[in-house]
Amino acid sequence: MSRIDVRKTYKLYIGGAFPRSESGHSYEVADSKGKFVANAALASRKDARDAVVAARKAFAGWSGRTAYNRAQILYRVAEVMEDRRPQFVQATQQSEGLSAGKADKVVDEAIDRLVWYAGWADKVTQVVGNANPVGGPFFNLSTPEPTGVVAVLAPQASSLLGLVSVVAPAIVTGNTVVVVSSYERPLPAVTFSEVLATSDVPGGVVNILTGSAATIAPWLAAHMDVNAIDLTGVAGETALATELEVAAADNLKRVRRAPATEPDWTLDPGLEPITAFLEIKTVWHPIGV
Repeated sequence: MSRIDVRKTYKLYIGGAFPRSESGHSYEVADSKGKFVANAALASRKDARDAVVAARKAFAGWSGRTAYNRAQILYRVAEVMEDRRPQFVQATQQSEGLSAGKADKVVDEAIDRLVWYAGWADKVTQVVGNANPVGGPFFNLSTPEPTGVVAVLAPQASSLLGLVSVVAPAIVTGNTVVVVSSYERPLPAVTFSEVLATSDVPGGVVNILTGSAATIAPWLAAHMDVNAIDLTGVAGETALATELEVAAADNLKRVRRAPATEPDWTLDPGLEPITAFLEIKTVWHPIGV
């Protein structure tokens, strides 16, 4: 007797929970050959607003943790990903049309990138902060601090390695994020959210919305409680990127501009993805008083 397929409908990830989209809408996700794989929640404006509220609520606690503790938590995410490797390999194969061997390599690189950023958590202050020489009897110290709530438009093509490469550097320094996943390739992001929920990442630190960046991003760019936005996910879409930059200017958001083409995520990312969402606080203190 043949069975009827149990088709999956994936939900959003907001505040550590998996709610359905407020709109009640979903969309079909196909593999690289056009075959139906699952349904994904179609995030709405209300979902984006709820995600920002969750991110803001989580910011004080996350940014207040020690850098070493954030490193431990990112490393734990890498550990759980390693445990769930077959699921990530399958999702990457389906989404990006890769062979099993190439998908396995992508998963390796994504896990290694998490470990790499975890290692920077308690070192970045020494690299980008400093004691400044000043003319006068003062200590003058510059220290990096997290920007706040960051909206992240994840890459459209690199649905796993690209996703990790834009999320990890934002949260490792204490920011919280609202992520819009790849529209056509959301399955690795959904699987990643399940890892976050079962590791030590506090609810609200990472919030993942599935749906169209063209629809959701304008609300995030204009949201007055979002402090920064990463436009990597609209690479090559000049008109949309410009529209989002204009909207972001209303509350002087930090903007990581959209590249002309999606980057090669296998290259050494350097520190720019981390420093893009840091503020530098400089403190003067009199000497001998």
